[in-house]
Amino acid sequence: MTTTTSAPPAPVSATSPSAASADLVHRPGRWIDNWNAEDPQQWAGGGKAIASRNLKWSIFAEFLGFVIWQLWSIVVVQLPNAGFTFDTGQIFWLISIPSLVGATLRFPYTFLVPKFGGRNWTIISAGLLLIPSIALGFAVGNPETPFPVMLLIAALAGLGGGNFASSMSNITYFYPQSQKGWALGLNAAGGNLGAAVAQLVVPIVITLGALGTLNLPLAGFFWVPFILLAMFGAWKYMDNLSSAKADFAGSIAAVKEPHLWILAFLYIGTFGSFIGFASVFPKLIADQFPEFSTFHVVSASLSLAFLGALTGSLARPFGGRLADRFGGALVTVAAFAVMAVGAVLVNVVLPLGNFWLFLVTFLLIFVATGVGNGSTYRMIPSVFAAKSGVADAHKNSGDVNTQRKTAAALGLISAIGAYGGFIIPQVLGFSKTSTGDYSSAIYAFAGAYVVMMAVTAFVYLRRGSSVAGHRI
Repeated sequence: MTTTTSAPPAPVSATSPSAASADLVHRPGRWIDNWNAEDPQQWAGGGKAIASRNLKWSIFAEFLGFVIWQLWSIVVVQLPNAGFTFDTGQIFWLISIPSLVGATLRFPYTFLVPKFGGRNWTIISAGLLLIPSIALGFAVGNPETPFPVMLLIAALAGLGGGNFASSMSNITYFYPQSQKGWALGLNAAGGNLGAAVAQLVVPIVITLGALGTLNLPLAGFFWVPFILLAMFGAWKYMDNLSSAKADFAGSIAAVKEPHLWILAFLYIGTFGSFIGFASVFPKLIADQFPEFSTFHVVSASLSLAFLGALTGSLARPFGGRLADRFGGALVTVAAFAVMAVGAVLVNVVLPLGNFWLFLVTFLLIFVATGVGNGSTYRMIPSVFAAKSGVADAHKNSGDVNTQRKTAAALGLISAIGAYGGFIIPQVLGFSKTSTGDYSSAIYAFAGAYVVMMAVTAFVYLRRGSSVAGHRI
C-alpha cells in the first residue's frame, strides 16, 4: 500500500476520484503524498499505523510545551523562599503572561505546519523550548534578578503554549472524521498533562537531595534532556503530509464564518478556564490554605495543586469520546452547567476553611473543563462540515477545502480560547487586590458559564438552527 520514491510525484488533485484510491508515496525528508484518512483501504493498509506513530510523538512534544508553559505557575509559589520580594500584582503577572504570549503565538503557529511540515515544525518548536527553560534556570538562581527580566523570561515560556495550535492542526489531517474526537482529545490531553506534571515534579526536583535547601534553578534545567529527546523523536519517527495545507485563503474563509467566533467564545470558557485555573491553583492554595500548600515526603516537597490540571487533562479525551457518541454540543452544555455549579460551590465552601471540601469542589470544575475542552473541540470539524453542506457532518469531514478550513479554524479557535488563561489570573488578581478575596471573581465566572451554556444550546441544539440535524 506504500511506495518510496526519490523524486516528487506528479500532483494529484485531492478531490479527484483517483486520489481516493492512490497509494501512499514516501519521499525524502519523511514527506508523504496522497494521504487520505477517509479511504478505508489506505487506512487499513498502513495509514492507521502512521497516524498512531505521529500522534505519540506529537503528544510527547506538546506535553513538554505545556510543561514549559506552566512552569511559572508553580515557580512563583517558591520565589519568596528563594529570596524574591514581588508583590501580589507582580506575582499574578508572572502567572498570566505566559498564557497571553502563548495564546498570541498560536495564531502564527497554526500556519507554520503547512509551511514547514508537521514533523519539521515539531522539531523546531520543541527546540525553542530550550530558551525559556534554560533562561528560567539562570534567572531564579539570583534573587537580585529584576522584575522586568523575570517577566520577559516568563513571557518566553509562552513558546510552549504556541505548540498546541500547530500540533492539533497537524494531527487533524492524520485521522478520519469519525475518529477525530478521540485522536484530538488524546493529543490535547497528553499536552494538558504537562501542566499537571510540571506542578507535581518541580516541587520534588527543587527540594529532593537539596539537603534542606532550595535548588530552584532545577525547575528549568531539569527539562532540557527531555526536550532534546522530543526533538530526536520527531526527527526520527514523525512525518510531513503534503496534503496539509491550511493556507491563508482557507483561514480568511474560516474567519468570515460566524461560527468560528461563537466556538472561540465557548473555547475561552472551557480551555481558557482549564489553563487559567491550572495556572493559579498553586497560588490559590498557598493564599487560602498555606498549611496545605506543600507536603514534605522525606527530603522532597509535594504540592497537591497538580491534581487540578491532572483531572482536567484526563477528562479531556473522554469529552471527545462522549462528543463522538452524543454530539459535542450536548456534552458542552452539560460541562458548562457543572462548571457553573462548581464555581458557586467553591464560594460556599471557602468561608468554611475546609481545604478538602475546597479541593473536591475545585476538582469538579477541572473535570468539567476537561470534558468541555474535548467536546467543544470536537464540535469544530462538525460545524464546518455542516456549513459545507454534507449530509452527516458528525461523520463526514467534507471535501479537502472544508478540511483545510477546519484545520485553520482549529488553530485559530485554540489561540483565542487560550486567552482565558490570561483573563482568569488577571480577574482573580484584581479581585484579591481590590476586595481582599477571590469570591467576586468566582461568582463572575459562574455567571459567564451560564451564558456560555445558553449560547451553546441556542445555536447548536435548537431545532431551528442552521446546523440542526447534524448532531453537532
